[in-house]
Amino acid sequence: MKFLALISEFCVAKPIKNKWRNQSRRINSSKYLCFLLMFSIVLFIFLRHLFFFSMDARPSSHHLSKKMIHSLVGESSSQDSCSGRYIYIHDLPMRFNQDLLTNCQVLARSIDKTSMCEYVQNSGFGPRIISSEASDLWNSNWFWTNQFMLEVIFHDRMKKYKCLTNDSLVASAIFVPYYAGLDLRRYLWGFNTSMRDSSGFDLINWLIQKPQWKTMWGKDHFLVSGRIARDFRRKSDRKSDWGSNFRFLPESKNLSMLTIESGPWENDIAVPYPTSFHPSSDDQVLQWQNLMRTQNRPYLFSFAGASRTRQKNSTRKEIIRHCQASNKLCKLLDCNSVGHECDDPLKLMNLFRSSIFCLQPPGDSLTRRSTFDSILAGCIPVFFHSGSAYTQYLWYLPKNYSNYSVFISATDLKLGKVRIEEKLVTVSKDEEASMREEVIRLIPRIIYGDRRSGLESVEDDAFDLAIKGVLKRVDKLRGSDL
Repeated sequence: MKFLALISEFCVAKPIKNKWRNQSRRINSSKYLCFLLMFSIVLFIFLRHLFFFSMDARPSSHHLSKKMIHSLVGESSSQDSCSGRYIYIHDLPMRFNQDLLTNCQVLARSIDKTSMCEYVQNSGFGPRIISSEASDLWNSNWFWTNQFMLEVIFHDRMKKYKCLTNDSLVASAIFVPYYAGLDLRRYLWGFNTSMRDSSGFDLINWLIQKPQWKTMWGKDHFLVSGRIARDFRRKSDRKSDWGSNFRFLPESKNLSMLTIESGPWENDIAVPYPTSFHPSSDDQVLQWQNLMRTQNRPYLFSFAGASRTRQKNSTRKEIIRHCQASNKLCKLLDCNSVGHECDDPLKLMNLFRSSIFCLQPPGDSLTRRSTFDSILAGCIPVFFHSGSAYTQYLWYLPKNYSNYSVFISATDLKLGKVRIEEKLVTVSKDEEASMREEVIRLIPRIIYGDRRSGLESVEDDAFDLAIKGVLKRVDKLRGSDL
């Protein structure tokens, strides 16, 4: 109060008893002090108003662009090895993932040779392969892996990703751990479309209520499926039609889905099928690659598969006919035969690593897990449709497909214009050796390493390349939205 009184007296030039003896001097001094004090007060009020105005004008935290967030972090971001690579994982209700594993019996079908509950083991790798006939390299890194477990395998790897964050504001991408394929499997046979569509619809409703969704309206979100993309794109509500309509939901179109087989849709990206080889170190990969370089390969080509009796003019039917007529240059593993061993990883590897070329025709869909099994065995794949590999796995396989594979037109094969044996015999030994080496170099890129031990594992395996691809894709989408 005394301070305010002094200001008042200075400004009105009233004398204060016993305080000022020289009136003229007092008046000049009071005017000067009054000016300084009033100027300071006005400046303080102005700066205070400017500060609060700027705070009010800032967008809410969940609407800040990622570039603004990273600029606020400052110079420390340049020293952060995870800068631009942070990923946030949605904490979904357990009905969308873990409950499917806990109650794995709901995934079973009467025709299954092995219970799906068996494949849930070891974080989705399945039971470990133990064989008295196999080397230590086989026994320590090989599993009975089911392709539909990719969702579980990927989720477990995401939990160990070194650039996870609990702050979605600094995340460059957001992972949705929805087991889409396993969830759909429960209702594919004998259920109406409403049952097949319900979980996908519920997931989208859950996501759009989260603040993370509004940052890019889901374009920075991604999920993984162990089923092909077509299984989630049913075009009608007829019960007889296959699959669900999950990917046709308007909000779902913004999500990126990593799937074992994509299609013509830009938001579906193909990643490798999981093989049975899950090494836990680079040394184990190198050992396997060197082993494949030294294999004796007595067969010119081989085929493991079944003919499609319901398909007219089946490519597989022609392949089997050519193989049987090859005078022992081809080895056939007929998966239609009684007691076949097509599901045994050891038997498949023994076949493929004894062959120079491995035939990979379309089956129920364009792609096959066998493609990646043959690459793993150092066997040069032979394709009969560009959609079996060349237009699919763009993040993984070389653009120049002739460097690692042979292409034979399925149409020419059926019309009798080309014979498989004659086509493959024309490949020179130098070309064969070059292609095989390229195939063997691809091995680290198409496997899903085992990081459950916490040890340093394979760098740039199929998981690592998928994450790099997602981050690059989201960054491009983010730039197009600015």
